[in-house]
Amino acid sequence: MKDFPVYLRTKADGLFDTIIGELESHLNPCILCPRQCRASRTVDDLGYCKAPYNLIISSAFPHFGEESPLTGSHGSGTIFLAHCNLKCIFCQNYDISIYGNGSPCSYSQLATLMMELQVRGCHNINFVTPTHYVPHLVRALSMAIGMGLSVPIVYNCGGYESLEVIRLLDGIVDIYMPDIKLLDSALSRSFCKAENYPEVVKSVIKEMQRQVGDLSINTRGIATRGLLIRHLVMPSCGEDTKNILRFIREEISHNAFVNIMAQYHPCNRAEDYPEIARRISNSEYSEALNYARDIGLLRATDH
Repeated sequence: MKDFPVYLRTKADGLFDTIIGELESHLNPCILCPRQCRASRTVDDLGYCKAPYNLIISSAFPHFGEESPLTGSHGSGTIFLAHCNLKCIFCQNYDISIYGNGSPCSYSQLATLMMELQVRGCHNINFVTPTHYVPHLVRALSMAIGMGLSVPIVYNCGGYESLEVIRLLDGIVDIYMPDIKLLDSALSRSFCKAENYPEVVKSVIKEMQRQVGDLSINTRGIATRGLLIRHLVMPSCGEDTKNILRFIREEISHNAFVNIMAQYHPCNRAEDYPEIARRISNSEYSEALNYARDIGLLRATDH
């Protein structure tokens, strides 16, 4: 049973209904994320993220652009959810995260989507930006288990999560995949409108690590459980990148799987901010990779 998703045991223990009830209690007023905007979403009050009560999905497909332990040979079963609680000014998916492009999806439709992705051979179900729809996703997951779902669940987020909600997901999520965007509060305030992002993301990633540990990869090269951290290297933010890498090495794990990403380019409103209104240089990216290796992050990658 080692490689079986943790949620199967939680379901067998009869704990899903309790967890769903706890999560749904965070919806009205909405306190699902650190914004704590207290929108009454059940009566169509839109909070900071602008997400309605009903689930909105942008797309669902086998994704081959994720990290190799997720994509394997048949892809990661990626489900993109509309809206976001961060709304970063440099967001590359702003049509989804800010403008909310997508279509309504019921619980049963989502459960069926998960099963279809599994049937197509996807190695996992990868929820992208799940923060504001966690109760919906867990309820749909419970239905999908009854239909035969048996691949890992990936929680793919921006790191700006409610610690209480993440604790409720213990026994539900197999693989956490958070970004660590910034650890400088001034940068977080300017670029993510979230001055407390650094303290939030630190506490949340520590909890994720406590729950699932370092990323486990089976003999087929497929991730089965654990923490996979992403960091997007940004122009003019080299010292902050070093702070992030030191935090991971010193406070999470020297064996943490860290994808140091080079694909930054000015999107959304980034061109209004001169310091990030350009692509990163080769030297900026090389410096980040070399620093990770110099401080002993054994699984830092440039995927």
